[in-house]
Amino acid sequence: MVNPSPDITDRADLVRLLRRFYEAALADRLIGPYFTEIAGLDLEAHLPRITDFWERALLRTVAYHGNAFTPHAALHDTRPMTAEHFGRWVQLWRASVDGLYAGPRADHAKVQGERIALAMLRRLSGSDDTDGSTGLGFVPLAALRLRTDG
Repeated sequence: MVNPSPDITDRADLVRLLRRFYEAALADRLIGPYFTEIAGLDLEAHLPRITDFWERALLRTVAYHGNAFTPHAALHDTRPMTAEHFGRWVQLWRASVDGLYAGPRADHAKVQGERIALAMLRRLSGSDDTDGSTGLGFVPLAALRLRTDG
């Protein structure tokens, strides 16, 4: 069987993915306010930098010299982000990837997104909760079966 979706191959694919993700994230009731109200995100200004980040993480073709933690820490200081927020970010990220791409890089993008979210949560909360034992409440989506109510 031929895979109907292409894999992530270049920067243009990442821009497409990031636009899809941010469209969903900005509209999301739970995490959208972090982008719109708190950060006042200008997507067109932010897109080249975040594309650099993901291009470095997935394609290894550009040098990213930013510090992804600092702006997230500033947001957290304004309005604390919880496991629920990071779990929703992962859910939207995975859905965005799955909606456009399939293959080894797409799979890596989903795994990497989950790793980044969990690392960010740990660092912001000051906890090393890897199994939920300290109550952070972050459950990797790979461990969940998403259901819809019909």
